[in-house]
Amino acid sequence: MAAAPPPSKRLRTNQSEGGAAEGSPGKEGAPLVVLAHGAGAPSTSEWMLRWKEKLGEELDAVEVVTFDYPYISGGKRKAPPKAEKLVDHHLDVVKRAIKEYPGHPLILVGKSMGSRVSCMVAGEEDINVAAIVCLGYPLKGSKDSLCPLDKLESTRKKMKCANELHVIDGGDHSFKIGKKHQQSTGIDQDEAEGRALKAIADFVNRSVLEQR
Repeated sequence: MAAAPPPSKRLRTNQSEGGAAEGSPGKEGAPLVVLAHGAGAPSTSEWMLRWKEKLGEELDAVEVVTFDYPYISGGKRKAPPKAEKLVDHHLDVVKRAIKEYPGHPLILVGKSMGSRVSCMVAGEEDINVAAIVCLGYPLKGSKDSLCPLDKLESTRKKMKCANELHVIDGGDHSFKIGKKHQQSTGIDQDEAEGRALKAIADFVNRSVLEQR
């Protein structure tokens, strides 16, 4: 999680055109969240839909916008291109969301590949990002082979912006925890994800306050 709207009410989860979960349009100061999917599953996957709702509720977002990158839209199943080639489409989605909800703190969230592209989008000069939340990198599980923790920590030390790491103990790349691990720790899947969501909310709230 890296920094570049305090929660109060609950999210209303009816769907709007463009893949958004709507809250109350007039919630002043509520964050606008743009959530990008990973390489292998579109915005309509069970994981994405579940985390979209969870993030909307925990952050009390004015809206959580999801979308599909062109290579996977319309039911396509192609290998993703280089992340750099996805930036323009992602940036267009972000700009449309900002235009619809001006004045709300912008939070970019991504799953795995989507988090990498989110970081690239945040570097664009014409948008102002309050915080970036990377799910699967760097907010990850301790058993995620795609991003060893020691290498991640060495990278974090080089970062100039404020950043935090929350590790889901026993979690894989999608945070799934094995039953044996749950039994040995006494922490089930819902509780582990709940702790992660609280860490996200705390970080986002601090980042937004520091930006004001």
